[in-house]
Amino acid sequence: MRLFVAVLPPPAAVGELGLFVDGLTAIEGAGALRWTGRPGWHFTLAFLGEVEEERVAPLERALARAAGEARAFRLSLKGGGHFGGRALWAGAGGDTGALRRLAASAADAAREAGTEPDTGLPFRPHLTLARTRRHGERARAAEPDLGPYLAALAPFAGTPWTVDELALVRSNLPEHGPGGGRPRYETVAAWPLGR
Repeated sequence: MRLFVAVLPPPAAVGELGLFVDGLTAIEGAGALRWTGRPGWHFTLAFLGEVEEERVAPLERALARAAGEARAFRLSLKGGGHFGGRALWAGAGGDTGALRRLAASAADAAREAGTEPDTGLPFRPHLTLARTRRHGERARAAEPDLGPYLAALAPFAGTPWTVDELALVRSNLPEHGPGGGRPRYETVAAWPLGR
């Protein structure tokens, strides 16, 4: 199973951001981006990749303990940014320190269960909105300018909500390969924070 640990924004926060993103998709050149779907919006805390089925139960137990040791906290969707001109994202506001601690706990829980999370980059709270359609060095010159989207995202400040749950999510890639279509996300398990 291709798995990751996440915080899932509530429907009201997703709806609020969705209305704002509808405006972004009207900006000239928006068709050059692959926009993510609202059902898949999440904050990835630890990407685990392919996890063998026999490791899932120990992983769930370790994540349940990590969730139980954490406390609920306030978060919001705020502003935005990009990764290397290839991915456009919405950022986080509120208690991002608590979100970082939860991400570290999730990664530690995965290691405890014998699953090594992908820790290639420092944790940066983000919710991916769109990706460029092109890949590879030759395509870099043709990538769309994300400047107008970043400028439009800068003032966005969503309504805060309480993060009170940690989720283990399965990513089901499209049948025609990882380069096309949208992955489907399925919550495998979720645990309340602070129990």
